[in-house]
Amino acid sequence: DPGPRWRRARAPRCRRCGSEVHRRTPCGSCGSRGCAYCEACLALGRSRSCALLLRGSNAGTVPPRAGGGTAAGLAPTGSLLDRWGLSPAQRSAAGQALRFLAHAQEAPLPGAARGNRALPLPLRRSFSRQKESSARPPRFLLWAVTGAGKTEMIFPLLRYALDQGGRVLVATPRRDVVLELAPRVARAFPEEPMAVLYGGSPQRWEEARLILATTHQLLRFHYAFDLVVIDELDAFPYHNDPMLGFAAEAACKPEGRFIFLSATPPLRLQKEIRAGRLPHAKVPARYHGSPLPVPDRIKAASVELCLRRHSLPPALLRPLRQSVQRGAQIFIFVTRIRQIAAFTELLRSYFPGIRIEGTSSTDPGRNEKVLAFREGRIRMLITTTILERGVTVPKSDVYIVDADSALFDEASLVQMAGRSGRSKDDPNGKVVFAAPTWTRSQRDAIRQIRMMNAAAYKNGFLKVKEVQ
Repeated sequence: DPGPRWRRARAPRCRRCGSEVHRRTPCGSCGSRGCAYCEACLALGRSRSCALLLRGSNAGTVPPRAGGGTAAGLAPTGSLLDRWGLSPAQRSAAGQALRFLAHAQEAPLPGAARGNRALPLPLRRSFSRQKESSARPPRFLLWAVTGAGKTEMIFPLLRYALDQGGRVLVATPRRDVVLELAPRVARAFPEEPMAVLYGGSPQRWEEARLILATTHQLLRFHYAFDLVVIDELDAFPYHNDPMLGFAAEAACKPEGRFIFLSATPPLRLQKEIRAGRLPHAKVPARYHGSPLPVPDRIKAASVELCLRRHSLPPALLRPLRQSVQRGAQIFIFVTRIRQIAAFTELLRSYFPGIRIEGTSSTDPGRNEKVLAFREGRIRMLITTTILERGVTVPKSDVYIVDADSALFDEASLVQMAGRSGRSKDDPNGKVVFAAPTWTRSQRDAIRQIRMMNAAAYKNGFLKVKEVQ
């Protein structure tokens, strides 16, 4: 008996976002009592199994600008790097990325000219790894420590792609980062029309060759860009969201190229690097040439216990007072939103002479508080991981309480620690891991920071002679 011949029916997939579709409803268009539609990308309009998915065709690249050069004749590691004022570490990494782009243009993907690349299908587990990787445009990772100046490093790459007549996309997971990047990119490319896309953006119908967008906006494009730059690919919501990964690949032309930016790349990408499958460049030093602050470990009671006792442990109180005395802006990261208000009041009882506030993703006044913190009107800010990225405050110290929590993985700890020492005027800020126990995530975070410092020292990127 060969056994049953039936197989479990596979759920249909949305051709727009790649998600499995499990919702079926009666449809007035086709008359079906169970017409499938996708809930994952419903914000872009209903995608039904009976409806056509319309995609506009791309007009193709325009001729290179006069003086822009061609891939064969341009030496991208020379003049393209000179105008941006890059540090030695930034210049080295940007040069490697430029060589990747130039080589990729000289050797296009097999079949790219015929346009016969299969649709990007990262969600179809039945495909072999080799077949899946061959369907993707070549990728390059810029692995740069927090505060290394990743934005400045991509300027030569954008200039190169635009000079070749290409269309360029810079995507980042969060709207506030897009709005922060927009004026910096506009100043760097004043002659280039730019569109900035996010939920509610007024520019969504404007034509431009340089586009800044949140990653969700990638669902609106199909084979539209010659260069796609994904910033903070390890951050929510892009990280672990197959739909956004699908959208990113679908937005890139078959002969296009990807540049990934991250301070804490996901483990799968680190494995690809070790296996030699992912070209990359490391930037182990910040632009000011000082090492990353290595966190100090403090054994201290948990936040919950401190709140029950209405007291702070002396081991935590001493460094906090030192930070206040030296005039630092102080980040205090906690694990739970519900702890913020009570912990803020507890800290106010110990430091009545300074302004202390708390904020989180549910706080309607978060933007105003972050601005006041940046300007020094707030001296101590208690928050969650909502501020672990994208916030630069001069002369800041970082305290991570309950650092042993499972909610703080290695990447989160490295990102939070990276809020300190970012300014050239105060490059040696303090970072403290405060927790009752010592965890693997804390050890791995400190090991990664020390590894980057050692690499920066070895390559001559640091101005100091000693590294912790």
